[in-house]
Amino acid sequence: MSRAFLIVMDSVGCGGAPDADRFFNGTVPDTGANTLLHIAEACAAGRAEDGRSGPLALPVLDGLGLGAAIRLACGTDAPGLGAVPTGLWGAATEVSPGKDTPSGHWELAGLPVPWDWTYFPDTDPAFPADLMAFVADCAGTEGTLANTHASGVPVIAAWGAEHLRTGWPICYTSADSVFQIAAHEEAFGLERLHALCKAVAPRLHAMRVGRVIARPFTGTPETGFTRTTNRHDYAIEPPAPTLLDIAQGAGREVIAIGKISDIFSGRGVTRSATGADAALMEHLVAAGHDAPEGSLTFANFVEFDSLYGHRRDVAGYARALEWFDAALPAFLATLRDGDLALFTADHGNDPTWTGTDHTRERVPVVGAGLGARAVGQVGYADVAASLAAHLGLPAPSAGRSFL
Repeated sequence: MSRAFLIVMDSVGCGGAPDADRFFNGTVPDTGANTLLHIAEACAAGRAEDGRSGPLALPVLDGLGLGAAIRLACGTDAPGLGAVPTGLWGAATEVSPGKDTPSGHWELAGLPVPWDWTYFPDTDPAFPADLMAFVADCAGTEGTLANTHASGVPVIAAWGAEHLRTGWPICYTSADSVFQIAAHEEAFGLERLHALCKAVAPRLHAMRVGRVIARPFTGTPETGFTRTTNRHDYAIEPPAPTLLDIAQGAGREVIAIGKISDIFSGRGVTRSATGADAALMEHLVAAGHDAPEGSLTFANFVEFDSLYGHRRDVAGYARALEWFDAALPAFLATLRDGDLALFTADHGNDPTWTGTDHTRERVPVVGAGLGARAVGQVGYADVAASLAAHLGLPAPSAGRSFL
């Protein structure tokens, strides 16, 4: 019996979204955003030399068909990515009304988002007073801090000292449909932070806010503050079955690597592994060795997005891509005859773009295990339908197999 691996390179878009003009970074529409193309162009022009040098080097992914997928998505050749494909390749377009993590992952699993998410206004304060009183009550504190739109590292730098002095949680949001709470792992307590986020999540979910995210950090005002890897996302539960539910219901092993279990609220997952991306690659290789026949392994590598896309760090993003590509042979060597591994993304986050938000883009779909095969322009949900067909499972309600 065949196995399937779905690996999401978080935010690694390739431009060309037909509705990009409906999505914005501030007041600037995402029209023309293209994460992979613009990184490759910056590398070729010598504008991404911090910790690396020269054209973007992704021989494994490009060999499978990444360069061809970029060209299909946006009509432009990416410098240095022009190999003749030896794997499955195409480009996927999203229909869900969001450019966020749950929207992309749910649709890749066969469930386009059936509603509009709630976003908080980019004002100070960002949250209504009654919500903040509820959070403070759940935290057992007299108040909360920040109450603003912010990136995680700057908001902790700005409010970390006051958090240590008062014990009040730091609450902030972004252009995504999220409510984030940062707190010191030791002074506030990691378990207490997770309990707080779990307690407030149902109220936020009732408002159609996609995720409540625990953002623990350590450090002091003198030495600086550092976020830890003990983040936890409390996401709305999918409103209908996904590919994960279908696979688990059929008695198959469903292995979640990275934040997949959080994104799906644990639904359809039989076992999970988390950590930084380097550790996740080890987990992926281990799954390649050990995952049973008929299983689905679903992985998310988040650091392209969290460490480099949102911070608009082009060289850092290029380094991460090259590290990922160099690590892939160890995983691909574990594939057995009949296995299928698909690499894709959930949205874009063009580090050359204005603002700090995700960008609305098509995403590449490249695969190993079925030989050279062009699948053309497909939908996100077609990924789920194709994996279901490969595994001999009933298809989710959306999508058509491209196999």
